[in-house]
Amino acid sequence: MAPLNPDPGAPASQLLKVYVPLLDEVSISKLAPILLVFGPTASGKTAIGTQLAANFDGEVVNADSQQLYAGLPLLTALPTEAEKGGFTHHLYGHVPPDQPWSSGKWLREVTEVIRQIRSRGKRPILVGGTGLYFEALTRGLAEIPDVEHQALDRVVQLEQEQGLDAVRHKLAQIDPDAAARILGADRQRLVRALSVYEQTGQSLTSFQKNTKPVLAKQEWRGLVIVPEREALYNKINHRFDQMIEQGALEELQKFCKNWEDPALPLFKAIGVRSLIKVLRDELSVEAAITEAKRDTRRYAKRQLTWARGRTDGWQHFSDPAEILPTLQGALNQ
Repeated sequence: MAPLNPDPGAPASQLLKVYVPLLDEVSISKLAPILLVFGPTASGKTAIGTQLAANFDGEVVNADSQQLYAGLPLLTALPTEAEKGGFTHHLYGHVPPDQPWSSGKWLREVTEVIRQIRSRGKRPILVGGTGLYFEALTRGLAEIPDVEHQALDRVVQLEQEQGLDAVRHKLAQIDPDAAARILGADRQRLVRALSVYEQTGQSLTSFQKNTKPVLAKQEWRGLVIVPEREALYNKINHRFDQMIEQGALEELQKFCKNWEDPALPLFKAIGVRSLIKVLRDELSVEAAITEAKRDTRRYAKRQLTWARGRTDGWQHFSDPAEILPTLQGALNQ
């Protein structure tokens, strides 16, 4: 059997070469398909993941970028022990707040976790709301050269002098596909895309076209939760109220005492910036809650937009309760 500990720094294409031989040594019919569950925030993904693990002898794997980090379990909605239901969950809250992460790092890590789960004869069940992670698995992730600080500095200078719109405008001229994919004022992705061009002279899209999926099509089954919008927004509002009642503001206050760098990934988590304004006496608690709920609803809308445009061939469910009976009929045959 292939070793279960490949170099964690290896590119995804090399990990794939390690991963594939394992599939020849176990019963694919028993272990396939891997279940991929995408849904917007507050759509019920956590409960579905645990239900699927219970019914299909599986282990749950996180596919949400914010839930990788330790430090803010309430505000990032990390599954509680009760929500895990005694089933194994991987890659939740295991990354220190000051450790930078990326889709490439997640892909390397999740590839190894999938291998480990399958080596135990279990079914991997990936659950999350980060569309890029699922695309990396099912479509491939481009291996892009590192961007040196000189290239990044040129893009940042353009932003500082002319604004983020100028970055988007220049990106649209050299990489219109990337500019169209990056929604709204997503500064990190806009700056990244233009920095790649400044560094390499090639567009980000040109790198992304030469990709190979980590999972072959026959190895996975995609499930998308697409709730009715008003119902989802009501759940978002209710969940944030619960977070506040359970001590989210106090959780953030404690976190800020230990971590001050505003560039840390968790400071970008939905709701965090609004509540920080409360800690700085810049906003009332009531106003911050209203703002955080609004931002969460906008984030969920972007997730739904991704799901509708990037999940052809996946099964869509307006009600997550429909997933289990549908799969029981399909997978238990």
